[in-house]
Amino acid sequence: MARRTGLIDTAVDALRSRIASGEWPVGARIPPEPALVTLLGVGRNTVREAVQSLVHAGLLERRQGSGTYVLSASELAVTMSRQIADARQRDVVEVRRALEMEAARLAAHRRTATDVGELLQHRDARAEAYRAGDLDRMVATDLALHRTIVRTAGNPVLRSLYDNLLDAIGENIRFNFVTDAHGHDSHDGLVEAIVAGDEQRAVAETSGYLSALIAER
Repeated sequence: MARRTGLIDTAVDALRSRIASGEWPVGARIPPEPALVTLLGVGRNTVREAVQSLVHAGLLERRQGSGTYVLSASELAVTMSRQIADARQRDVVEVRRALEMEAARLAAHRRTATDVGELLQHRDARAEAYRAGDLDRMVATDLALHRTIVRTAGNPVLRSLYDNLLDAIGENIRFNFVTDAHGHDSHDGLVEAIVAGDEQRAVAETSGYLSALIAER
């Protein structure tokens, strides 16, 4: 029994690793059971139990007649989403302000030429989505810009915290666009400050637009 439990744990770890690394990104269908048997080198029952374990954890979802899909790359993100499911938008913005102000400061201090290029691309993509009136693209490009700023900050703990709050942050960004609280150029000053290496201005820009959102609630 101990050996079987060990095989299941090993299979779970192998599946989780592929999800966490992005090899199987959120929304992707994982390989079917026969392929997983070959991939993991274990029996069908072990594969089934390993997959079911990750279904219970919220990382995977079985869809009748379609297969098994990745729901989340992190069990912590699933737990966080459950814990703050009923949080007010104001609560989310206050947490965003705490994380994003420090991310902006660090990004302005640590940005590289590559980071600058990515930030400018995300800024332009965000503006194009806004002008096109495509809400889904507006949310996706805005979130991509913020995630790039957090990554540019170069702090793995800050990045992990932010990534595990992505669902709540994405919903908050959508809410802000729906209520017209964001304009197409509302983050231009922030990007300019980071590109220029101006830490104080980067913090002030972040505080400015997020504090305004709190004042409106």
